[in-house]
Amino acid sequence: MYKRILVPTDGSEITGKAVQTALSLAKLCGAELLTIGVKEPFPYSAISEMQPVPPQEFYDAQERIAAGNVKTVIDAATAAGVKCSGHTVEALHPWEAILDHAKAQDADLLVMASHGRRGVSALLLGSETQKVLTHSVLPVLVVR
Repeated sequence: MYKRILVPTDGSEITGKAVQTALSLAKLCGAELLTIGVKEPFPYSAISEMQPVPPQEFYDAQERIAAGNVKTVIDAATAAGVKCSGHTVEALHPWEAILDHAKAQDADLLVMASHGRRGVSALLLGSETQKVLTHSVLPVLVVR
């Protein structure tokens, strides 16, 4: 059935449910699990000397958070006896990074949470999951 299942993670509670669903499905199908954590790019402004956080500190914090989220998925997969690999990438639009990674890793299923930690911007711009659903040629399992 499925051989390579990609589950994006942002560390939110609802994403944890998607991870558990992806793990169960991977175990059932004998599939490999792939995970990705998307980092936000540094929010440059016209007044660079007024940045509250230096760029390197911002990058380091973003990497620490994304890598921690990915490690959590890898650890859960290892505990469940499922082969898993993970990556972190920086992207302005997480949905594009998710679809690019799925293609690059030859995934045949995406498992995503119905929403993540995007707050008000998700309401204004539409959720990353919705954008993945709109643009994906792969099947997408949405977990609520």
